[in-house]
Amino acid sequence: MRTPQRLLSSLAVAAATVALAACAVPGQQPVGSTYPTSYPTTYPTNPAYANYGRVTNVEYVRGGQSQGIAGAVVGGAVGGLAGSQIGGGTGRTAATVAGVVGGALIGRALEQNMNRNQVDHYRVTVQFDNGSVRSFDYAQAPNVQIGDRVRADGDQLYR
Repeated sequence: MRTPQRLLSSLAVAAATVALAACAVPGQQPVGSTYPTSYPTTYPTNPAYANYGRVTNVEYVRGGQSQGIAGAVVGGAVGGLAGSQIGGGTGRTAATVAGVVGGALIGRALEQNMNRNQVDHYRVTVQFDNGSVRSFDYAQAPNVQIGDRVRADGDQLYR
């Protein structure tokens, strides 16, 4: 008859543990604790230096100059797979070849068409005094050179 007694005492201990855990308030420090329960996710920075830095790179970026090779490879694979499902014997071989060629042409055209909306632009990279690095894109040649000291205000740079 000792087994039911152990079972009852185990259940009593478990119920007491659950009752005590329910009394805890989330985010509250235990009595006598000197450690904070949460830490800041952002740290203060010196705003006087946050927007100033030096130009580290100025480059001309060409957009929309894709050759369509990846599209041709993927299109050819898909076209070949689709063509191999048609016919039988020499007809299946002809359908597979036609599928590879047609898929490659379509895939290349699709990739080039997708990249056509990209435009050429100038990219200026700035390393700020606080250590962060940021890039700025301009449609026309910017009036800055590598090594220039600049101030960032939104998406614009000023010398």
